[in-house]
Amino acid sequence: MKKITQFSILVVLVFIALGFTKNNSTNSNSTNMYGTNEISTVLTEEESYLQDYRIPFLGTSFNGFKEALAFKESQGKYHVVNTYGYLGKYQFGKTTLERFRIYNTTHFLKTPELQEDAFMALCSLNKWILRKDISRSVGKKINGITITESGILAAAHLAGAGNVKKYLRSNGVNAFKDAYGSSIKHYIKKFSGYDTSFIEANRKPTV
Repeated sequence: MKKITQFSILVVLVFIALGFTKNNSTNSNSTNMYGTNEISTVLTEEESYLQDYRIPFLGTSFNGFKEALAFKESQGKYHVVNTYGYLGKYQFGKTTLERFRIYNTTHFLKTPELQEDAFMALCSLNKWILRKDISRSVGKKINGITITESGILAAAHLAGAGNVKKYLRSNGVNAFKDAYGSSIKHYIKKFSGYDTSFIEANRKPTV
């Protein structure tokens, strides 16, 4: 009887310890001014590796490209806003959205179809802005990385087409990193080799 009692006490203590650990664990998501979950993309090297490892593999198709990029940006979640106010699955800035006449950010966060259309529009615009650089740079190596169209478009999503132009035309000397430390070089490498021929270059895409 004494042994059973001791065992019961031990089981209770274990459950209490587990409950305490769960309730006091650090949660990276919080509620922001939009009433949605906020995601922080400040990751340690180990967390970044694990995040990359969990990216759903959809091959090298265009769908594979956009889902891999979305996972990197927001873990593929439509409703998130990061600590700098970037919105949705593909982490759009308000200025970029306004270029496509999207002003209601609350509606934008709640409308997956609109986010997908905005992503396509931005890819089309960036492909038009960078059309000469794509023609000149694809197949070359910069900083030991083979340049591909998908890598260029992913980097433009991160840093803007203008900064990608500077990077390519300076042969990688004019570098760029965002507020979280992600670089053009990393995006060009990480998102290389996808089939983005589906995207049509368009100077004035609409949503």
